[in-house]
Amino acid sequence: MAYDQLVNGKKGEKHFLLGNEAAVRGAIEAGLSVAATYPGTPSSEIGNILSFIAKDAGVYFEFSTNEKVAMEVAATSAVSGLRSFTFMKHVGLNVAADSFVTTAYSGVKGGMVILVADDPSVFSSQNEQDTRNYARLANMPVLEPSNPQEVKDMMVYGFQLSEELEIPVIVRTTTRVSHMRGIVEFGDIQSQKGKSVEGKHYNIGYFKKDPKAYIPVPANAAGMHKRLTEKIEKLQNNLSARDINEVVEIKDNAKIGVISSSSAYNYAYDVAVLDNLDMKILKLALSYPAPYDLIYEFIKDLDMVFVVEEVDPICEREVLLTVGMNGLNIPVHGKLDKTFPMVEEFNCDIVRDGFNKILKYADENISPSHTQSLEKVIEVLPTRAPTLCAGCSHRATYYGVKQALKESNINEENVIFASDIGCYTLGINPPYNVADYLLSMSSSIGDGCGFAMATDQKVISFIGDSTFFHSGVSPLINGVHNKQNFIVTILDNRITAMTGGQPNPGMPVDGMGDEAPEISIRELALASGASFVRVINPLNLKQTVDTYKKALENDGVSVIIAKSPCTLIKGFNKKPPVKVNYDKCKNCDTCVNSLACPAISKIDGKVVVDTSMCNGCSICSQICNYDAFETI
Repeated sequence: MAYDQLVNGKKGEKHFLLGNEAAVRGAIEAGLSVAATYPGTPSSEIGNILSFIAKDAGVYFEFSTNEKVAMEVAATSAVSGLRSFTFMKHVGLNVAADSFVTTAYSGVKGGMVILVADDPSVFSSQNEQDTRNYARLANMPVLEPSNPQEVKDMMVYGFQLSEELEIPVIVRTTTRVSHMRGIVEFGDIQSQKGKSVEGKHYNIGYFKKDPKAYIPVPANAAGMHKRLTEKIEKLQNNLSARDINEVVEIKDNAKIGVISSSSAYNYAYDVAVLDNLDMKILKLALSYPAPYDLIYEFIKDLDMVFVVEEVDPICEREVLLTVGMNGLNIPVHGKLDKTFPMVEEFNCDIVRDGFNKILKYADENISPSHTQSLEKVIEVLPTRAPTLCAGCSHRATYYGVKQALKESNINEENVIFASDIGCYTLGINPPYNVADYLLSMSSSIGDGCGFAMATDQKVISFIGDSTFFHSGVSPLINGVHNKQNFIVTILDNRITAMTGGQPNPGMPVDGMGDEAPEISIRELALASGASFVRVINPLNLKQTVDTYKKALENDGVSVIIAKSPCTLIKGFNKKPPVKVNYDKCKNCDTCVNSLACPAISKIDGKVVVDTSMCNGCSICSQICNYDAFETI
């Protein structure tokens, strides 16, 4: 759809929206003033859209340096009376956690919604943690939409609820909810809070000082915690708030109950309807605080209850607690008794298999597989491993590193490659094999500090430019101050590439497309005290190899900034492609085996260049010993 419809669409209009698009519309309908994020799949589209429409919507938007900063920008805006929105993937909440938990203590004046997109089955993440655990840690309400219409509506309700309770509210989505499409009916757009100021396209608020409410020193924090628990108890006893939860009757007078939420509800509902099961479903939209009274009323006359949820058995434990508190004798089937798997996202077949373990109703004749046809398609489709793009400068950097080690007579087995979160994590694959250890965003430099201290092996850390700004500066300072000896490679491809091409502080433009100061990575590295700092063009292999050889001889923290733009940047200056001169080619296959460039392949015994993919990076020409590559 045209994104301006998210701003200009009128009440009653219906649009076919992605879940993340619906989140943007919901925020605008709620009178959003401020939004901040660090991009992360499956939430990335929200920021991409806001960057386009923020000015038209009268919203301030930024791509913050990391999720913690985004949380703080949103929290301070909300405590100043504005409605604010921050959003991130589930592991981003780890980064924001310190401020996130305290934000519930200090509270808000304007509504604040925190959308967290979980990733069951880890499609684009390093773990599949469950944000509902954080909600219980922080005592913060959780709304769980199951489709785009609910995403939009719960965004609006989330801001309302946040202002009623004066605390932030979490909207938890999953990969499927974020990326499914559905019909969304628009509502009215509420007026923004705050006041307009000449020269600003967004409203501003006012912060009223109250140190006892906003400074969580021990003398104040105990009272803050008490007020927070009282707010959660108030919500737990609020019957009108609980009305957002819904009982869906599959069969009249059903004696089997299902309790579910989010995308898992969709699978449970489909199986119950398609298999004509004697069931009713309690669909939890407001899943925390747990509605114990509602759960009790739902299950008290049932023969059994299934809990269908992704990822952790959180709701299941609350149902078991309800059973125990009320002295009921009702079997509860979920993850804990292995009715459903403990890991990965669900589908209809997984849910059916769980139901059938207990009910033993299904056979092949009455219960065909919903995913069987998809599995057949997957079986016949050729596989394609993730790979760096043709002409990607990361490939050249990795080749240069390995060549420098070879020319320095250093055995790679004695070198530790600390990797990080980004496209360059693909360095784990052959022929590069330059990823040995990875924990989280920017961990490569902190890991380098640890390995340099704990071993006598050579250590080379790889980190992207956006990731360096995210949280790489602190561990770099740590390494210099503690006199560690390792190499930090900052792969500066001039963009936040992996999540869709968002800007970062190393670029002269901000999240809304306006001119902004370009922060120099080189100057940051020099200011940290690194003893060896060089900026290289990784597409110049001689320069790259020579620089790494010097860094390997340096005693201290060396920083090499491999600066070359991502080939996917809009307006990338593509050079003429190359072709193979078969009179010179000796079929040594060095280009094929050492680069693994998707534009180069071996067909019928000959090296072939796909000129439609080649962008003229010239790396193949530089490594060929026979000058067999020629510019077209």
